[in-house]
Amino acid sequence: MRLALMIEGQEGVTWEAWLALARACEEHGVEALYRSDHYLSQTDGARPALDAWAVIPALAAQTTQLELGTLVSPVTFRAPGVLANASATANEIAAGRVSLGMGTGWMEAEHEAFGFPFPDMKTRLAWLAQQLEAVRGFWDGRLQPHLIVGGSGLSGTLGPAARWADEYNTIFATPEQCAERREKLVRACEREGREAIPLSLMTACAIGETPDEVRERIRRRLDRAGQQGDPDEYRAARGAAAVLGTLEEAAERLRAYEQAGVERVMLQHLDHRDLEMVALIGRELAPAVA
Repeated sequence: MRLALMIEGQEGVTWEAWLALARACEEHGVEALYRSDHYLSQTDGARPALDAWAVIPALAAQTTQLELGTLVSPVTFRAPGVLANASATANEIAAGRVSLGMGTGWMEAEHEAFGFPFPDMKTRLAWLAQQLEAVRGFWDGRLQPHLIVGGSGLSGTLGPAARWADEYNTIFATPEQCAERREKLVRACEREGREAIPLSLMTACAIGETPDEVRERIRRRLDRAGQQGDPDEYRAARGAAAVLGTLEEAAERLRAYEQAGVERVMLQHLDHRDLEMVALIGRELAPAVA
């Protein structure tokens, strides 16, 4: 089981914070740092949102081992040639350490605020299939980024992923749901005459060395998300589709995902200033499930 850190970049993550996160990942052995590709906070419109494809090449120049990428870049934000060139440029700077995640986009308010088109889902799915093929074409002859398609395990994203992607990423799913999506992914790849591509999961994470530390991290997670609630109640309600608990409990949950066919998990860390949890993931959790 491989682990990566996932940061919601639209939630006020400054350049200094990005540098600190990347350096913490490299120092403590977290192999990959992923970020959302949004322009608008979901909780506080005053929070700054640095552009994903400006931040990633800058981080590439400041790191030596860390994989960097988006989960995911909406097809509504950029023309495929622009996205292909930006990601390939970042990948050249990183000497092959960049992943491009692509998806349909979903936050309608963000599209309205920034003037992006937001057609119906059927149209956005068609754009996804077209842009995946176009991006692959623009990359021809270049050092190609790792291509990820994000989705919820439905045919609209599984089909294009099976044809064009190197990995399929799903979100906030239980091990049982992941096993079902893995089966669908295998069948989709078989229809394309390909070996099954890896399945990964992006999901909520709050871990600690003690139960009290876990509760405090869940409390801070809720606060960053603009939510109220009891940490124990949140864990009871959301824990089946998340990695919440002590290191031992987190490792057990990750092993369940691995048995379901998940090859890596992107751990969504909302309190990006908490570098100690980054250290725990790299020093303790990753070796426990390797």
